[in-house]
Amino acid sequence: MTIPRSPDKAEAGRRGARRFELADIEATQRLAQALAAFLRPGDTIALHGDLGAGKTALARALVQARQSAEGLPVEEVPSPTFTLVQTYELTEFVIWHFDLYRLSAPEEAVELGLEEAAQGVALIEWPDRLGPLLPAARLDLRLAFGNSEDMRLVTLEGSTDWAERLAALEAP
Repeated sequence: MTIPRSPDKAEAGRRGARRFELADIEATQRLAQALAAFLRPGDTIALHGDLGAGKTALARALVQARQSAEGLPVEEVPSPTFTLVQTYELTEFVIWHFDLYRLSAPEEAVELGLEEAAQGVALIEWPDRLGPLLPAARLDLRLAFGNSEDMRLVTLEGSTDWAERLAALEAP
């Protein structure tokens, strides 16, 4: 199995950009819950943002929301900073949560199970570390600091297969 390579941005068919201002962590969790309902096997969500912007908090809320929605026990969702990847077995698919901050080369992600993750849902923190291995079909979720300590500005932009889902996404 090969990982689809990213074409340049013009070819990627980026659609449906949405922007939200999240007042606090609870708003971030509500956004994650809304996104969790839209997940499908084969999805990749690239989580962009500076250290402390909330990538792991959003991923944690997304995993837990999906577990809860499926009637599964809600697990602790630790940051994969040191393990580099954590997996969560759901009814329909497996969520793979990657933190690629410590990678020195894109090829190292293949050893972590990036190809296997393509069968489930991949949440990828520090996706720029993948270089050309970052799948073109993905949702780019960018978190930035807002005007207050707890506020975050979020931009979501997806490939063509995400456009309809993003259009249906309600503000948290």
